[in-house]
Amino acid sequence: MIQSVRRAASILRELGSGQPRLGITELADRLGLAKATVYGLIRALEEDELVERDAETGKYRLGPALLQLGNAFLDGHELRARSLLWADSLATRTSEAVRVGVPNRWNILIVHHVFRPDNSVQILEVGAAIPWHASALGKATAAYRNEASIGELLAGPLPRLTGQTIVEPEDLRRALESIRTEGYAVEDQEAVIGEAELAAPVTDHDGYAVGAIGVVGPVERLLPEGMVREDVLAAVKEVARGLSRDLGGVRRFANHR
Repeated sequence: MIQSVRRAASILRELGSGQPRLGITELADRLGLAKATVYGLIRALEEDELVERDAETGKYRLGPALLQLGNAFLDGHELRARSLLWADSLATRTSEAVRVGVPNRWNILIVHHVFRPDNSVQILEVGAAIPWHASALGKATAAYRNEASIGELLAGPLPRLTGQTIVEPEDLRRALESIRTEGYAVEDQEAVIGEAELAAPVTDHDGYAVGAIGVVGPVERLLPEGMVREDVLAAVKEVARGLSRDLGGVRRFANHR
């Protein structure tokens, strides 16, 4: 039973990995399973609307029930619920977009996103998963994990998304040490060319990061001439401290100005 659950979860992850539709043979090859095994699992997932079959291609994609589950996850997530007003305030104060993220295996999962308060076209990023090492949110969260957890992250996949992405484990370890000292993280075009992010961790009552909140925008606005915008940084750290206090995480933040 446990093996079947894990295999079904692997199918869902493959269907959600970026390629919108996959056939039975493709899934079997990717997962190293027999086609009959994949077919049986797919049929069970289809009955519960966790996957659905495309009538034209015969291939499978994620189903509508996952959207309901995802919305339930977001609605019940304490950090997201407590961050709503804080994030709106930060976006207004900095005139930039704000994202809130939580750790999700090798990624940082965006659970809340406030658009930049102007009339520009923007894409909602709630539900997006960004490799932790290529995001200020991810690095801010990783820096406040225990040593064993940090070691697992550094030993895991570290894809290079741009020429700026830091992928060497020792370089990342030094970056995390600096984040713990300074209380914030910077991302300079490491995930998307032309985009920068400033983020600070949100800690719980034990002092560990349950997530992070940050401002994301054009690199020339957040890092003019390669320097951190001090007014934006001050706002990010202040909001992260306030959000942490809401979660009972005062002690760790008492050490950061």
